[in-house]
Amino acid sequence: MAELLTAAEMRAIENAAIEGGDVTGHELMERAGRGVVEAIFEEWPELAKTSHRAAVLCGPGNNGGDGFVVARLLKEWGWEVEVFLYGDPEKLPPDARVNHDAWLGMGKIRPLTPDAAGEGDRPELLVDAMFGTGLARAVPLELAQAFHAVQGRGTPRHPRLGACHVVAVDCPSGLDCDTGEFLFPDPPPEDADEDGAGDSAWSDWWQAEATPRMLRADLTVTFHMAKVGHYLGQAPVFCGRLRIVDIGLREERAEPVLGGMPGDRVRLVAPEHEGQVLSGRVWPGHLVRPRGGHKYDRGHALILAGGPGRGGAARMAARAALRIGSGLVTVGCPPAALQENAARLDAIMLRPFQEVADLVEFLADDRITAVCLGPGLGKGEKAQRKVTAVLAAERATVLDADALTIHEDDPPSLFYQLHERCVLTPHEGEFARLFPDLGQKARQAKRLSKIDAARQAAGRAGCVVLLKGPDTVIASPGGGASLHAAAYEREAPWLGTAGAGDVLAGMIAGLLARNVLPEDVHPAAEAAAWLHAECALSFGPGLVAEDLPEELPKVFRALDL
Repeated sequence: MAELLTAAEMRAIENAAIEGGDVTGHELMERAGRGVVEAIFEEWPELAKTSHRAAVLCGPGNNGGDGFVVARLLKEWGWEVEVFLYGDPEKLPPDARVNHDAWLGMGKIRPLTPDAAGEGDRPELLVDAMFGTGLARAVPLELAQAFHAVQGRGTPRHPRLGACHVVAVDCPSGLDCDTGEFLFPDPPPEDADEDGAGDSAWSDWWQAEATPRMLRADLTVTFHMAKVGHYLGQAPVFCGRLRIVDIGLREERAEPVLGGMPGDRVRLVAPEHEGQVLSGRVWPGHLVRPRGGHKYDRGHALILAGGPGRGGAARMAARAALRIGSGLVTVGCPPAALQENAARLDAIMLRPFQEVADLVEFLADDRITAVCLGPGLGKGEKAQRKVTAVLAAERATVLDADALTIHEDDPPSLFYQLHERCVLTPHEGEFARLFPDLGQKARQAKRLSKIDAARQAAGRAGCVVLLKGPDTVIASPGGGASLHAAAYEREAPWLGTAGAGDVLAGMIAGLLARNVLPEDVHPAAEAAAWLHAECALSFGPGLVAEDLPEELPKVFRALDL
Protein backbone atom coordinates (compact mmCIF):
# COMPACT_ATOMS: atom_id res chain seq x y z
CA MET A 1 0.00 0.00 0.00
CA ALA A 2 1.47 3.32 -1.05
CA GLU A 3 1.98 5.95 1.60
CA LEU A 4 1.62 9.69 1.21
CA LEU A 5 3.90 12.20 2.90
CA THR A 6 3.37 15.63 4.35
CA ALA A 7 5.91 18.33 3.59
CA ALA A 8 7.35 17.96 7.09
CA GLU A 9 7.70 14.19 6.73
CA MET A 10 9.56 14.62 3.44
CA ARG A 11 11.97 17.11 5.01
CA ALA A 12 12.54 14.73 7.92
CA ILE A 13 13.36 11.86 5.54
CA GLU A 14 15.81 13.99 3.55
CA ASN A 15 17.46 15.32 6.70
CA ALA A 16 17.80 11.84 8.15
CA ALA A 17 19.49 10.60 4.97
CA ILE A 18 21.90 13.54 4.87
CA GLU A 19 22.73 13.44 8.59
CA GLY A 20 23.22 9.69 8.38
CA GLY A 21 25.80 10.11 5.64
CA ASP A 22 23.80 8.19 3.04
CA VAL A 23 23.76 11.09 0.59
CA THR A 24 24.59 14.77 0.35
CA GLY A 25 22.11 17.54 -0.33
CA HIS A 26 23.90 18.29 -3.58
CA GLU A 27 23.55 14.67 -4.71
CA LEU A 28 19.83 14.72 -3.94
CA MET A 29 19.44 17.92 -5.97
CA GLU A 30 21.32 16.41 -8.89
CA ARG A 31 19.16 13.28 -8.81
CA ALA A 32 15.99 15.35 -8.59
CA GLY A 33 16.89 17.54 -11.56
CA ARG A 34 17.89 14.53 -13.63
CA GLY A 35 14.64 12.80 -12.70
CA VAL A 36 12.64 15.82 -13.88
CA VAL A 37 14.37 15.80 -17.28
CA GLU A 38 13.87 12.05 -17.68
CA ALA A 39 10.19 12.42 -16.77
CA ILE A 40 9.79 15.20 -19.34
CA PHE A 41 11.25 13.04 -22.09
CA GLU A 42 9.12 10.06 -21.08
CA GLU A 43 5.98 12.21 -21.09
CA TRP A 44 6.76 13.93 -24.40
CA PRO A 45 9.19 11.71 -26.36
CA GLU A 46 9.24 14.19 -29.24
CA LEU A 47 11.09 16.67 -27.03
CA ALA A 48 14.02 14.26 -26.69
CA LYS A 49 14.49 13.88 -30.46
CA THR A 50 15.88 17.32 -31.19
CA SER A 51 16.68 20.63 -29.52
CA HIS A 52 13.95 22.97 -28.33
CA ARG A 53 13.47 26.10 -26.28
CA ALA A 54 12.90 26.08 -22.52
CA ALA A 55 12.30 28.71 -19.86
CA VAL A 56 13.19 27.70 -16.29
CA LEU A 57 11.79 29.82 -13.45
CA CYS A 58 13.87 29.37 -10.29
CA GLY A 59 12.89 30.39 -6.79
CA PRO A 60 15.00 31.35 -3.78
CA GLY A 61 15.23 27.89 -2.20
CA ASN A 62 16.21 24.32 -2.99
CA ASN A 63 13.35 24.02 -5.48
CA GLY A 64 15.16 26.69 -7.47
CA GLY A 65 18.34 24.62 -7.13
CA ASP A 66 16.53 21.71 -8.79
CA GLY A 67 15.61 24.14 -11.57
CA PHE A 68 19.25 25.05 -12.21
CA VAL A 69 20.06 21.34 -12.60
CA VAL A 70 17.19 20.93 -15.08
CA ALA A 71 18.43 23.95 -17.05
CA ARG A 72 21.99 22.61 -17.18
CA LEU A 73 20.93 19.14 -18.35
CA LEU A 74 18.65 20.55 -21.06
CA LYS A 75 21.47 22.81 -22.23
CA GLU A 76 23.81 19.81 -22.43
CA TRP A 77 21.11 18.10 -24.53
CA GLY A 78 21.41 20.93 -27.02
CA TRP A 79 18.43 23.03 -25.99
CA GLU A 80 18.24 26.79 -25.92
CA VAL A 81 17.49 27.56 -22.27
CA GLU A 82 16.47 30.77 -20.52
CA VAL A 83 16.89 30.89 -16.75
CA PHE A 84 15.14 33.35 -14.43
CA LEU A 85 15.75 33.76 -10.69
CA TYR A 86 13.61 35.32 -8.03
CA GLY A 87 15.61 36.75 -5.15
CA ASP A 88 19.22 37.42 -4.24
CA PRO A 89 21.65 34.70 -5.38
CA GLU A 90 23.79 35.47 -2.31
CA LYS A 91 20.94 34.21 -0.11
CA LEU A 92 20.41 30.88 -1.90
CA PRO A 93 20.87 27.72 0.21
CA PRO A 94 24.39 26.26 -0.23
CA ASP A 95 23.46 23.41 -2.57
CA ALA A 96 21.25 25.64 -4.70
CA ARG A 97 24.05 28.22 -4.85
CA VAL A 98 26.47 25.59 -6.20
CA ASN A 99 24.08 24.78 -9.03
CA HIS A 100 23.40 28.49 -9.63
CA ASP A 101 27.13 29.06 -10.11
CA ALA A 102 27.42 25.99 -12.33
CA TRP A 103 24.74 27.41 -14.62
CA LEU A 104 26.53 30.76 -14.82
CA GLY A 105 29.32 28.95 -16.67
CA MET A 106 26.77 28.01 -19.35
CA GLY A 107 24.37 30.94 -19.64
CA LYS A 108 22.82 34.05 -18.19
CA ILE A 109 20.37 34.39 -15.33
CA ARG A 110 17.73 37.08 -15.64
CA PRO A 111 15.59 38.51 -12.84
CA LEU A 112 12.17 36.91 -12.65
CA THR A 113 9.84 39.80 -13.41
CA PRO A 114 6.76 39.97 -15.64
CA ASP A 115 8.47 42.30 -18.11
CA ALA A 116 11.60 40.17 -18.45
CA ALA A 117 9.64 36.90 -18.63
CA GLY A 118 7.39 38.24 -21.38
CA GLU A 119 10.21 38.94 -23.81
CA GLY A 120 11.19 36.61 -26.66
CA ASP A 121 9.69 33.67 -28.48
CA ARG A 122 7.41 31.21 -26.79
CA PRO A 123 9.34 28.19 -25.44
CA GLU A 124 8.19 24.62 -25.95
CA LEU A 125 8.80 23.94 -22.27
CA LEU A 126 8.18 26.02 -19.14
CA VAL A 127 9.65 24.68 -15.89
CA ASP A 128 8.13 25.95 -12.64
CA ALA A 129 10.87 25.58 -10.03
CA MET A 130 9.90 28.63 -8.02
CA PHE A 131 8.53 27.09 -4.81
CA GLY A 132 8.16 23.49 -3.69
CA THR A 133 6.51 21.63 -0.85
CA GLY A 134 7.68 23.87 1.96
CA LEU A 135 5.95 27.11 0.95
CA ALA A 136 3.89 28.64 3.75
CA ARG A 137 2.69 31.83 2.06
CA ALA A 138 1.06 32.93 -1.17
CA VAL A 139 3.23 33.14 -4.27
CA PRO A 140 4.06 36.81 -4.88
CA LEU A 141 1.72 38.17 -7.51
CA GLU A 142 4.60 39.36 -9.70
CA LEU A 143 5.94 35.79 -9.94
CA ALA A 144 2.56 34.43 -10.95
CA GLN A 145 2.36 37.19 -13.55
CA ALA A 146 5.83 36.27 -14.79
CA PHE A 147 4.72 32.65 -15.17
CA HIS A 148 1.73 33.69 -17.25
CA ALA A 149 3.90 36.12 -19.23
CA VAL A 150 6.06 33.23 -20.47
CA GLN A 151 2.97 31.26 -21.44
CA GLY A 152 1.49 34.26 -23.22
CA ARG A 153 4.46 35.17 -25.38
CA GLY A 154 3.36 35.95 -28.91
CA THR A 155 -0.36 35.78 -28.08
CA PRO A 156 -1.20 38.92 -26.10
CA ARG A 157 -4.93 38.57 -26.73
CA HIS A 158 -5.07 34.85 -26.07
CA PRO A 159 -2.64 33.98 -23.28
CA ARG A 160 -3.64 30.30 -23.21
CA LEU A 161 -3.60 29.81 -27.00
CA GLY A 162 -0.83 27.47 -28.03
CA ALA A 163 0.63 27.36 -24.52
CA CYS A 164 3.86 25.48 -24.04
CA HIS A 165 4.25 22.32 -21.98
CA VAL A 166 4.39 23.24 -18.29
CA VAL A 167 6.29 21.12 -15.77
CA ALA A 168 6.12 21.73 -12.03
CA VAL A 169 9.01 20.60 -9.84
CA ASP A 170 7.50 18.90 -6.76
CA CYS A 171 4.21 20.82 -7.05
CA PRO A 172 2.76 23.85 -8.84
CA SER A 173 4.13 26.86 -6.99
CA GLY A 174 1.72 28.08 -4.34
CA LEU A 175 0.04 24.72 -3.77
CA ASP A 176 -0.06 23.67 -0.13
CA CYS A 177 1.17 20.08 -0.23
CA ASP A 178 -0.58 19.26 3.03
CA THR A 179 -4.06 20.57 2.17
CA GLY A 180 -4.22 20.54 -1.64
CA GLU A 181 -5.29 24.20 -1.57
CA PHE A 182 -3.54 27.17 -3.13
CA LEU A 183 -2.17 29.70 -0.69
CA PHE A 184 -3.67 33.15 -1.09
CA PRO A 185 -3.20 36.51 0.64
CA ASP A 186 -5.82 37.47 3.19
CA PRO A 187 -9.09 38.28 1.40
CA PRO A 188 -11.11 41.41 2.09
CA PRO A 189 -13.91 41.10 4.68
CA GLU A 190 -17.17 39.92 3.19
CA ASP A 191 -18.81 43.17 4.30
CA ALA A 192 -16.06 45.26 2.72
CA ASP A 193 -18.45 47.92 1.45
CA GLU A 194 -20.88 49.77 3.69
CA ASP A 195 -23.36 50.01 0.82
CA GLY A 196 -23.73 46.22 0.68
CA ALA A 197 -21.27 45.64 -2.17
CA GLY A 198 -19.26 43.10 -0.21
CA ASP A 199 -19.83 40.38 -2.79
CA SER A 200 -18.43 42.66 -5.47
CA ALA A 201 -15.34 43.38 -3.38
CA TRP A 202 -14.81 39.66 -2.87
CA SER A 203 -15.21 38.95 -6.58
CA ASP A 204 -12.78 41.72 -7.49
CA TRP A 205 -10.24 40.35 -5.01
CA TRP A 206 -10.63 36.82 -6.38
CA GLN A 207 -10.05 37.94 -9.96
CA ALA A 208 -7.16 40.27 -9.16
CA GLU A 209 -5.38 38.41 -6.37
CA ALA A 210 -6.41 34.75 -6.16
CA THR A 211 -6.98 33.52 -9.70
CA PRO A 212 -3.58 34.64 -11.07
CA ARG A 213 -1.83 32.67 -8.31
CA MET A 214 -3.41 29.35 -9.31
CA LEU A 215 -0.65 27.97 -11.53
CA ARG A 216 -1.51 24.98 -13.66
CA ALA A 217 0.97 22.34 -14.84
CA ASP A 218 0.67 19.67 -17.49
CA LEU A 219 3.10 17.44 -15.59
CA THR A 220 4.15 17.50 -11.95
CA VAL A 221 7.31 15.63 -10.96
CA THR A 222 7.72 14.88 -7.27
CA PHE A 223 10.36 12.90 -5.41
CA HIS A 224 10.51 9.72 -3.32
CA MET A 225 6.77 9.57 -2.54
CA ALA A 226 3.68 11.50 -3.51
CA LYS A 227 2.56 14.14 -1.05
CA VAL A 228 -0.82 14.30 0.64
CA GLY A 229 -1.67 17.55 -1.14
CA HIS A 230 -1.17 16.05 -4.58
CA TYR A 231 -4.44 14.16 -4.10
CA LEU A 232 -6.60 16.53 -2.07
CA GLY A 233 -9.08 19.12 -3.32
CA GLN A 234 -8.47 20.56 -6.77
CA ALA A 235 -4.74 19.73 -6.71
CA PRO A 236 -4.99 16.98 -9.36
CA VAL A 237 -6.51 19.49 -11.78
CA PHE A 238 -3.55 21.84 -11.36
CA CYS A 239 -0.86 19.14 -11.15
CA GLY A 240 -1.86 17.67 -14.52
CA ARG A 241 -0.21 14.26 -14.59
CA LEU A 242 1.81 13.15 -11.58
CA ARG A 243 5.18 11.38 -11.79
CA ILE A 244 7.10 10.12 -8.77
CA VAL A 245 10.88 9.98 -9.17
CA ASP A 246 13.14 7.76 -7.07
CA ILE A 247 16.07 9.81 -5.77
CA GLY A 248 17.62 6.99 -3.76
CA LEU A 249 16.17 7.69 -0.33
CA ARG A 250 15.52 4.78 1.96
CA GLU A 251 12.18 4.16 3.62
CA GLU A 252 13.07 6.25 6.64
CA ARG A 253 10.42 5.97 9.36
CA ALA A 254 10.30 9.54 10.57
CA GLU A 255 7.41 10.22 12.92
CA PRO A 256 4.20 11.10 11.06
CA VAL A 257 3.58 14.83 11.00
CA LEU A 258 0.12 16.00 10.00
CA GLY A 259 -1.59 18.73 11.96
CA GLY A 260 -0.25 17.35 15.22
CA MET A 261 -2.54 14.32 14.98
CA PRO A 262 -1.36 10.87 16.09
CA GLY A 263 -1.42 7.80 13.90
CA ASP A 264 0.35 6.22 10.99
CA ARG A 265 1.17 7.94 7.76
CA VAL A 266 -1.67 8.53 5.37
CA ARG A 267 -2.20 5.54 3.10
CA LEU A 268 -3.33 5.81 -0.50
CA VAL A 269 -6.07 3.29 -1.17
CA ALA A 270 -4.86 1.65 -4.37
CA PRO A 271 -4.08 -1.83 -5.76
CA GLU A 272 -0.70 -3.04 -4.59
CA HIS A 273 -0.23 -5.34 -7.54
CA GLU A 274 -2.28 -7.02 -10.21
CA GLY A 275 -4.85 -9.47 -8.90
CA GLN A 276 -4.79 -8.26 -5.31
CA VAL A 277 -6.02 -5.15 -3.58
CA LEU A 278 -4.46 -4.15 -0.31
CA SER A 279 -6.14 -1.73 2.01
CA GLY A 280 -4.42 -0.57 5.17
CA ARG A 281 -2.36 -3.51 6.42
CA VAL A 282 -4.27 -5.83 4.10
CA TRP A 283 -7.68 -6.04 2.52
CA PRO A 284 -8.87 -9.08 4.50
CA GLY A 285 -9.66 -11.88 2.10
CA HIS A 286 -12.82 -12.81 3.99
CA LEU A 287 -14.33 -9.46 2.98
CA VAL A 288 -14.65 -10.78 -0.55
CA ARG A 289 -14.26 -14.53 -0.24
CA PRO A 290 -15.68 -15.59 3.16
CA ARG A 291 -15.44 -19.10 4.51
CA GLY A 292 -18.51 -21.28 4.55
CA GLY A 293 -21.13 -21.93 1.94
CA HIS A 294 -24.34 -20.97 3.71
CA LYS A 295 -25.95 -17.60 3.10
CA TYR A 296 -25.83 -16.73 6.78
CA ASP A 297 -22.09 -17.35 6.76
CA ARG A 298 -21.89 -14.29 4.51
CA GLY A 299 -24.00 -12.11 6.77
CA HIS A 300 -27.42 -10.52 6.75
CA ALA A 301 -27.63 -6.77 6.06
CA LEU A 302 -30.67 -4.70 6.97
CA ILE A 303 -31.29 -1.52 4.97
CA LEU A 304 -33.89 0.84 6.41
CA ALA A 305 -36.01 2.76 3.92
CA GLY A 306 -38.39 5.69 4.14
CA GLY A 307 -42.05 5.96 3.31
CA PRO A 308 -43.84 5.82 -0.07
CA GLY A 309 -41.93 7.55 -2.85
CA ARG A 310 -38.72 7.59 -0.79
CA GLY A 311 -37.45 4.04 -1.26
CA GLY A 312 -35.14 4.42 -4.26
CA ALA A 313 -32.03 5.29 -2.26
CA ALA A 314 -32.48 2.35 0.11
CA ARG A 315 -33.16 -0.03 -2.79
CA MET A 316 -29.89 1.00 -4.47
CA ALA A 317 -28.02 0.57 -1.17
CA ALA A 318 -29.61 -2.86 -0.73
CA ARG A 319 -28.66 -3.97 -4.22
CA ALA A 320 -25.08 -2.84 -3.59
CA ALA A 321 -24.93 -4.77 -0.30
CA LEU A 322 -26.18 -7.91 -2.04
CA ARG A 323 -23.85 -7.59 -5.02
CA ILE A 324 -20.78 -6.99 -2.90
CA GLY A 325 -21.39 -10.28 -1.15
CA SER A 326 -23.78 -10.10 1.78
CA GLY A 327 -25.57 -13.45 1.99
CA LEU A 328 -28.96 -11.89 2.68
CA VAL A 329 -30.29 -8.37 2.46
CA THR A 330 -33.56 -7.12 3.87
CA VAL A 331 -35.15 -3.74 3.22
CA GLY A 332 -37.17 -2.57 6.18
CA CYS A 333 -39.84 0.03 5.45
CA PRO A 334 -43.18 1.39 6.71
CA PRO A 335 -46.13 -0.82 5.69
CA ALA A 336 -47.41 1.88 3.30
CA ALA A 337 -44.21 1.53 1.22
CA LEU A 338 -44.23 -2.27 1.13
CA GLN A 339 -46.03 -2.65 -2.20
CA GLU A 340 -43.85 -0.06 -3.93
CA ASN A 341 -40.65 -1.79 -2.80
CA ALA A 342 -41.99 -5.27 -3.56
CA ALA A 343 -42.56 -4.24 -7.18
CA ARG A 344 -38.86 -3.36 -7.52
CA LEU A 345 -37.11 -6.09 -5.52
CA ASP A 346 -36.72 -9.82 -5.98
CA ALA A 347 -33.68 -11.39 -4.31
CA ILE A 348 -33.84 -8.72 -1.61
CA MET A 349 -36.30 -9.47 1.17
CA LEU A 350 -38.80 -7.04 2.68
CA ARG A 351 -39.88 -6.44 6.25
CA PRO A 352 -42.56 -3.93 7.30
CA PHE A 353 -41.95 -1.90 10.47
CA GLN A 354 -45.02 -0.06 11.70
CA GLU A 355 -43.43 1.07 14.95
CA VAL A 356 -39.90 1.39 16.26
CA ALA A 357 -40.73 -1.49 18.61
CA ASP A 358 -41.11 -3.72 15.53
CA LEU A 359 -37.57 -2.78 14.49
CA VAL A 360 -36.24 -3.54 17.96
CA GLU A 361 -37.89 -6.96 17.84
CA PHE A 362 -36.36 -7.73 14.43
CA LEU A 363 -32.88 -6.67 15.62
CA ALA A 364 -33.14 -9.22 18.43
CA ASP A 365 -32.26 -11.81 15.77
CA ASP A 366 -28.48 -12.04 16.06
CA ARG A 367 -28.26 -13.18 12.45
CA ILE A 368 -28.72 -9.51 11.48
CA THR A 369 -25.05 -8.58 11.26
CA ALA A 370 -25.08 -5.09 9.71
CA VAL A 371 -27.48 -2.20 9.30
CA CYS A 372 -27.44 0.71 6.88
CA LEU A 373 -29.77 3.59 7.56
CA GLY A 374 -30.07 7.09 6.22
CA PRO A 375 -30.64 6.87 2.45
CA GLY A 376 -34.24 8.04 2.03
CA LEU A 377 -34.95 7.38 5.71
CA GLY A 378 -36.72 10.67 6.32
CA LYS A 379 -36.47 13.08 9.24
CA GLY A 380 -38.29 13.73 12.45
CA GLU A 381 -38.61 12.12 15.86
CA LYS A 382 -39.45 8.63 14.58
CA ALA A 383 -36.35 8.58 12.36
CA GLN A 384 -34.22 9.59 15.34
CA ARG A 385 -35.72 6.79 17.43
CA LYS A 386 -34.88 4.31 14.65
CA VAL A 387 -31.26 5.45 14.75
CA THR A 388 -31.22 5.05 18.52
CA ALA A 389 -32.70 1.55 18.29
CA VAL A 390 -30.17 0.41 15.71
CA LEU A 391 -27.20 1.79 17.62
CA ALA A 392 -28.41 0.23 20.85
CA ALA A 393 -28.39 -3.18 19.10
CA GLU A 394 -24.63 -2.72 18.55
CA ARG A 395 -24.55 -4.19 15.06
CA ALA A 396 -22.04 -3.03 12.48
CA THR A 397 -23.77 0.13 11.28
CA VAL A 398 -23.45 2.58 8.40
CA LEU A 399 -25.01 6.00 9.02
CA ASP A 400 -25.55 8.08 5.92
CA ALA A 401 -27.67 10.96 4.61
CA ASP A 402 -30.82 11.54 6.73
CA ALA A 403 -29.44 9.55 9.65
CA LEU A 404 -26.74 12.22 9.93
CA THR A 405 -28.83 15.25 9.04
CA ILE A 406 -31.44 14.63 11.74
CA HIS A 407 -28.72 15.17 14.36
CA GLU A 408 -27.36 18.43 12.96
CA ASP A 409 -28.94 20.51 15.75
CA ASP A 410 -27.33 18.40 18.44
CA PRO A 411 -24.39 16.34 17.11
CA PRO A 412 -23.26 15.15 20.56
CA SER A 413 -26.61 13.39 20.94
CA LEU A 414 -25.48 11.14 18.09
CA PHE A 415 -21.84 10.81 19.11
CA TYR A 416 -22.51 9.36 22.56
CA GLN A 417 -24.58 6.53 21.00
CA LEU A 418 -21.94 5.47 18.47
CA HIS A 419 -19.67 2.47 18.90
CA GLU A 420 -16.48 1.14 17.30
CA ARG A 421 -18.28 -0.83 14.56
CA CYS A 422 -20.02 2.25 13.14
CA VAL A 423 -19.12 4.13 9.98
CA LEU A 424 -20.32 7.67 9.26
CA THR A 425 -20.37 8.53 5.54
CA PRO A 426 -21.05 12.28 5.25
CA HIS A 427 -20.51 14.45 2.21
CA GLU A 428 -18.99 17.87 2.82
CA GLY A 429 -22.29 19.56 3.65
CA GLU A 430 -23.35 16.90 6.15
CA PHE A 431 -19.87 16.88 7.65
CA ALA A 432 -19.95 20.64 8.21
CA ARG A 433 -23.31 20.35 9.99
CA LEU A 434 -22.05 17.62 12.32
CA PHE A 435 -18.60 19.17 12.82
CA PRO A 436 -19.05 22.90 12.16
CA ASP A 437 -15.52 23.78 13.30
CA LEU A 438 -14.07 21.21 10.87
CA GLY A 439 -16.16 21.93 7.75
CA GLN A 440 -14.63 22.95 4.46
CA LYS A 441 -14.80 26.71 4.98
CA ALA A 442 -13.64 26.45 8.59
CA ARG A 443 -10.63 24.33 7.76
CA GLN A 444 -9.62 26.51 4.81
CA ALA A 445 -9.53 29.47 7.16
CA LYS A 446 -7.32 27.50 9.57
CA ARG A 447 -5.22 25.78 6.86
CA LEU A 448 -6.42 22.46 8.21
CA SER A 449 -6.33 19.61 5.73
CA LYS A 450 -9.30 17.40 4.95
CA ILE A 451 -7.35 14.54 6.49
CA ASP A 452 -6.71 16.46 9.70
CA ALA A 453 -10.41 17.29 9.88
CA ALA A 454 -11.54 13.69 9.31
CA ARG A 455 -9.09 12.43 11.94
CA GLN A 456 -10.39 14.89 14.51
CA ALA A 457 -13.98 14.03 13.60
CA ALA A 458 -13.32 10.30 14.01
CA GLY A 459 -11.79 10.94 17.40
CA ARG A 460 -14.79 13.00 18.44
CA ALA A 461 -17.34 10.48 17.15
CA GLY A 462 -15.46 7.42 18.37
CA CYS A 463 -15.87 5.55 15.09
CA VAL A 464 -14.71 5.47 11.48
CA VAL A 465 -15.57 8.55 9.45
CA LEU A 466 -15.60 8.34 5.66
CA LEU A 467 -15.68 11.90 4.31
CA LYS A 468 -16.86 11.61 0.72
CA GLY A 469 -15.67 13.39 -2.39
CA PRO A 470 -13.30 12.81 -5.31
CA ASP A 471 -10.73 12.81 -2.48
CA THR A 472 -12.48 10.45 -0.06
CA VAL A 473 -10.82 10.34 3.36
CA ILE A 474 -11.31 7.39 5.73
CA ALA A 475 -10.24 8.07 9.32
CA SER A 476 -10.28 6.04 12.54
CA PRO A 477 -10.49 7.24 16.14
CA GLY A 478 -6.87 6.28 16.79
CA GLY A 479 -5.61 8.70 14.15
CA GLY A 480 -5.17 6.23 11.29
CA ALA A 481 -6.17 7.72 7.95
CA SER A 482 -6.27 6.72 4.33
CA LEU A 483 -7.20 8.51 1.15
CA HIS A 484 -8.96 7.24 -1.93
CA ALA A 485 -8.62 9.73 -4.74
CA ALA A 486 -10.64 9.40 -7.92
CA ALA A 487 -7.95 11.46 -9.62
CA TYR A 488 -5.22 11.23 -12.26
CA GLU A 489 -5.54 7.79 -13.91
CA ARG A 490 -8.50 6.99 -11.62
CA GLU A 491 -10.49 10.12 -12.45
CA ALA A 492 -14.17 9.25 -12.93
CA PRO A 493 -16.18 12.49 -13.15
CA TRP A 494 -19.32 10.56 -14.10
CA LEU A 495 -19.32 9.19 -10.54
CA GLY A 496 -20.80 12.52 -9.47
CA THR A 497 -24.37 11.36 -10.06
CA ALA A 498 -27.48 11.17 -7.89
CA GLY A 499 -27.55 8.05 -5.74
CA ALA A 500 -23.85 7.18 -5.99
CA GLY A 501 -23.40 7.89 -2.29
CA ASP A 502 -26.31 5.60 -1.40
CA VAL A 503 -24.62 2.80 -3.33
CA LEU A 504 -21.37 3.39 -1.45
CA ALA A 505 -23.19 3.17 1.89
CA GLY A 506 -24.71 -0.15 0.79
CA MET A 507 -21.33 -1.47 -0.31
CA ILE A 508 -19.85 -0.72 3.09
CA ALA A 509 -22.80 -2.37 4.83
CA GLY A 510 -22.46 -5.45 2.64
CA LEU A 511 -18.82 -5.84 3.61
CA LEU A 512 -19.46 -5.17 7.29
CA ALA A 513 -22.19 -7.81 7.28
CA ARG A 514 -19.46 -10.47 7.23
CA ASN A 515 -19.23 -10.21 11.04
CA VAL A 516 -15.99 -8.26 10.77
CA LEU A 517 -13.95 -7.40 13.81
CA PRO A 518 -13.67 -3.75 14.91
CA GLU A 519 -10.17 -3.52 13.44
CA ASP A 520 -11.54 -4.56 10.05
CA VAL A 521 -14.09 -1.74 9.84
CA HIS A 522 -11.60 0.78 8.45
CA PRO A 523 -10.26 -1.65 5.79
CA ALA A 524 -13.84 -2.52 4.82
CA ALA A 525 -14.62 1.16 4.26
CA GLU A 526 -11.42 1.49 2.21
CA ALA A 527 -12.31 -1.54 0.10
CA ALA A 528 -15.80 -0.20 -0.59
CA ALA A 529 -14.45 3.20 -1.62
CA TRP A 530 -11.97 1.58 -4.02
CA LEU A 531 -14.56 -0.79 -5.51
CA HIS A 532 -17.06 2.07 -5.85
CA ALA A 533 -14.66 4.03 -8.06
CA GLU A 534 -13.45 0.91 -9.85
CA CYS A 535 -17.04 0.11 -10.89
CA ALA A 536 -17.40 3.64 -12.26
CA LEU A 537 -14.16 3.33 -14.23
CA SER A 538 -15.19 -0.07 -15.53
CA PHE A 539 -18.58 1.20 -16.71
CA GLY A 540 -17.40 4.55 -18.10
CA PRO A 541 -19.33 7.67 -19.16
CA GLY A 542 -23.09 7.47 -19.09
CA LEU A 543 -23.04 5.86 -15.66
CA VAL A 544 -26.06 6.21 -13.37
CA ALA A 545 -26.06 5.03 -9.78
CA GLU A 546 -28.07 1.88 -10.52
CA ASP A 547 -25.24 0.69 -12.79
CA LEU A 548 -22.64 0.56 -10.01
CA PRO A 549 -23.79 -2.61 -8.19
CA GLU A 550 -24.27 -4.44 -11.50
CA GLU A 551 -20.64 -3.73 -12.44
CA LEU A 552 -19.27 -5.43 -9.32
CA PRO A 553 -19.14 -8.99 -10.74
CA LYS A 554 -17.09 -7.74 -13.69
CA VAL A 555 -14.68 -5.95 -11.36
CA PHE A 556 -14.37 -9.02 -9.13
CA ARG A 557 -13.57 -11.20 -12.14
CA ALA A 558 -10.87 -8.77 -13.23
CA LEU A 559 -9.36 -9.02 -9.74
CA ASP A 560 -9.60 -12.82 -9.77
CA LEU A 561 -11.55 -12.74 -6.50
